[in-house]
Amino acid sequence: MGETVLVTGGTGFVAGWCVAELLRRGYTVRTTVRSPAKKPVDPSGRLTVFVADLTSDAGWDEAVAGCDYVLHVASPLGGGNSKDPDELIVPARDGALRVLKAATEAQVKRVVMTSSCAAATPPPSSEVSVIDETVWTDIEGERLNAYRKSKVVSERAAWRFMESYEGPTTLTTVLPGAVFGPVLSADNLGSVQVIGRLVRGRILGVPRLGFNIVDVRDLADLHLRAMTSTRAAGQRFIAVSEFMWMADVAKELRSKLGATADKVPARVLPDFLFRLIALFDPGVRAVTPNLGRKHLHTSEKAQRLLGWRPRPAATTVVDCAESLLMSAT
Repeated sequence: MGETVLVTGGTGFVAGWCVAELLRRGYTVRTTVRSPAKKPVDPSGRLTVFVADLTSDAGWDEAVAGCDYVLHVASPLGGGNSKDPDELIVPARDGALRVLKAATEAQVKRVVMTSSCAAATPPPSSEVSVIDETVWTDIEGERLNAYRKSKVVSERAAWRFMESYEGPTTLTTVLPGAVFGPVLSADNLGSVQVIGRLVRGRILGVPRLGFNIVDVRDLADLHLRAMTSTRAAGQRFIAVSEFMWMADVAKELRSKLGATADKVPARVLPDFLFRLIALFDPGVRAVTPNLGRKHLHTSEKAQRLLGWRPRPAATTVVDCAESLLMSAT
């Protein structure tokens, strides 16, 4: 094939699958890590690792030079529960701009940036029933945490950068929902930890929370489709399969996994108890506004324009749980 792709943040859950899929399809792949001590495994000999951090200019020009495409998947770590939202927002925004600047100067064909459905969610009072790519989250909205703000701010900044850019590079953004599926390593699991807590029985009960789920394997496939399709240039694409309440996720795990799912809770956690736990757990507190809310994002655009076909959400959560159980043995 002969084309070279840079994937930022190669040790992450989503980026790791993007790297694996690119290698499987014959691309030459580069990836970035924040520390030389953290390097992904390279069974093919077609992966080169560069040290580059979203908070610094160093290393980006070298990493991008000679590339045909860039998948900007990396997100800044930490700061999500900080009292200062800028600890997460500023690195996300500035990191996206660093990658875009290096990519446009190198004249890559396209940058595909991983955003989030968190950047396309209406306020709680909205009457919108099905959400598409025309929706933008209001960063001034009440109870919007730093992570969600960082996704909106960084994607907005990327599109503004491209508005003033005149050159051959194009931008596409991909907005995944809750990303589950098989794990490649035990590091940087992100949203997968939700399934891990269920199968290990580490929550008292199932809260009234739900997710627009996407399989990490399908998400990697969508990134590659967005990277190469002429129809994807200048577009946003929501990446979701189906919505599932946590109670339905737990029921599916108990049904499909048998005795290995004995610790998956069956009782529903009352809202008042979840809010009480949130007083002492910042991670729980961040999702409390979503209790009982069912936002239905649609991936119709990605399916129509790019021929993308996500697998059923139930398959994804079971495969995810089985993978986590195997990695723990």
